Amino acid sequence: MTFSPPVPRDEVDPAWLPVTAFRAVGGARTLVKGSGPLVDTVHGEVAAACGRFGGQVDRDTGDGPHDLVLELSDAAGPELGDEGFAVGRERGTTTVTAAGGHGLLYGLFHVVRLGPAAFGGDHPRETHRPATASRMLDHWDNVAVHPVMGQVERGYAGGSLFWADGRARGDLERVRAYGRLLAACGINAVAVNNVNVHETEARLLTDRIGEVAAIADALRPYGIRTHLSVTFAAPMVLGGLPTADPLDTAVRDWWAGATRRVYGAVPDFGGYVVKADSEGQPGPFAYGRSHADGANMLAAALEPYGGTVHWRAFVYDHRQDWRDRTTDRARAAHDHFTPLDGRFAANAVLQVKHGPMDFQTREPVSPLIGAMPGTRLAVEVQATQEYTGQQRHVCWLGPMWSEVLRFRPEKDAGPTVGELARGGLVAVSNAGDDPFWTGHPLAQANLYTFGRLAWEPDADPDRILGEWIALTHPDAPPELVAGLHAVLDGSWRTYEKYTAPLGVGFMVQPGHHYGPSVDGYEYSPWGTYHFADRDGVGVDRSAATGTGYAGQYAKPWAEVYESPGTCPDELLLFFHHVPYGHVLHSGRTVIQHIYDTHFEGVAEVEEARRVWAGLADLVAPARHARVAERYEEQVRSAREWRDQVNSYFLRKSGVPDERGRRIH
Repeated sequence: MTFSPPVPRDEVDPAWLPVTAFRAVGGARTLVKGSGPLVDTVHGEVAAACGRFGGQVDRDTGDGPHDLVLELSDAAGPELGDEGFAVGRERGTTTVTAAGGHGLLYGLFHVVRLGPAAFGGDHPRETHRPATASRMLDHWDNVAVHPVMGQVERGYAGGSLFWADGRARGDLERVRAYGRLLAACGINAVAVNNVNVHETEARLLTDRIGEVAAIADALRPYGIRTHLSVTFAAPMVLGGLPTADPLDTAVRDWWAGATRRVYGAVPDFGGYVVKADSEGQPGPFAYGRSHADGANMLAAALEPYGGTVHWRAFVYDHRQDWRDRTTDRARAAHDHFTPLDGRFAANAVLQVKHGPMDFQTREPVSPLIGAMPGTRLAVEVQATQEYTGQQRHVCWLGPMWSEVLRFRPEKDAGPTVGELARGGLVAVSNAGDDPFWTGHPLAQANLYTFGRLAWEPDADPDRILGEWIALTHPDAPPELVAGLHAVLDGSWRTYEKYTAPLGVGFMVQPGHHYGPSVDGYEYSPWGTYHFADRDGVGVDRSAATGTGYAGQYAKPWAEVYESPGTCPDELLLFFHHVPYGHVLHSGRTVIQHIYDTHFEGVAEVEEARRVWAGLADLVAPARHARVAERYEEQVRSAREWRDQVNSYFLRKSGVPDERGRRIH
């Protein structure tokens, strides 16, 4: 079978797969050995590169010697699994071996990342295998434009890649190109519709499954399995049943029949993603059933086909009284789910947000992740920058995700979060139909970094960022490499400095969540987040005097978080209500920290804007112009954050800035 890679379109940015990234592979003489659809993809990629750069590719046989051998082999070693590969170089030949087609595809992209280094000198055999079997993106894409959330809920990169005008796009070539980008960073699964399932999205499960099949066909050549978000109430919405009770025989039969038809259209379908009993979405609570009952019903329907249900743990009371200081949104997931440990089916995955709240700039790691040893957990992060600048601000999230994945719930012993994520890693996608894929060209680094960390959770994020820079700008002079590191390396901490301090979250404009509003959610039914008054600021989540949230952690973390004296500065106000004069471990008072960091954050953004302006001759004009335009907005917004936050706390505390700066 002949396979051709997607044809690059002039108006679409190549991201981390520009043509020149394949120069070393394309100039080599290569032998591709093996059969199967993904081997066809590997052969097609190499053939296209050779056509551009003058090399040669042979299939299965060919006179040697070869510079590169890509071989599917039963003798590759059981330790590699289907997705792993081994690579080494001896006597002038670089050899990649894999036991499965996925592994050979990932091995090819590994060689592309290495570039000329893959063909220089001898290298001993190395094995590479993903640490997590499922590395998934959740797209919050609406099939039809939603009157409130638009085409993509929390989407900051244009419309959907999959859907337009209420149906699947007719031309799916760009979806195929998207699958190629994802495979090149190790992602192997995509949920193609919003977890908040509206009626149009619900029908994808039944009479519109052919549209899903067309998308799956476009993604399949790059090893991407397609998943669907479904509504728990589908038997009522689509099947006309009077109930969606997960223990009702008719309901279970309906799901079994619907799932059978899905696999008839998409034989390698990945499974369902479910948001239930959360923010108004229907769920098993209506029938007096547990989340395990609901998840296991769907797991039973999927089990004969090897499918998985991803059941989201984002469940909390979103109609609380702000005056009630005993109700704590942070506690909710742990309270709901830990009693169910060991009761979920083997093909049910509990999908847990990395923090207890909602993808804030700084949160502690969710205590649920270390508290359910008998349950497969997937850890969910947010690549789309809902609370981190909405892809109008530079905020590379690799350091945040790395901190989460390396966190040990038992502190100095036991497994890391990355090791506990036996159900995989999931990110809310930040891609759309914008020419740069992610709206802000530098936000591409977040998508690439997620894929690589999902493959290797303990990897150094700085190394991954270096990979992204080298692939995206393969001929970059040292000044450009240094400039990109300068604007990206510390951008998350810069964003934290000029927005919400010391673990406080949600100081954003309600609804759209962009820009500062210190009290925006403070008196709302969604929760209360800083409790600032004339005497101090922060939420008391201690076990002794507060909501008890700190006690959800295992020792010694529970003891660390329990006291203001031992709690890390960056999380102090998440766990404690303290006076403005409280002295941090840094030696600064809380109020002075607020003033100083907000001034520092603005200065750092202004400096990043200056650095970017100096790279104008080293970056493609359209890319440079888009980033420069976004930097103007970031500087404006950072100044607004500084002025609103500092003036708010000056009025609350009555404590002036010790450095005498003007606070608006």
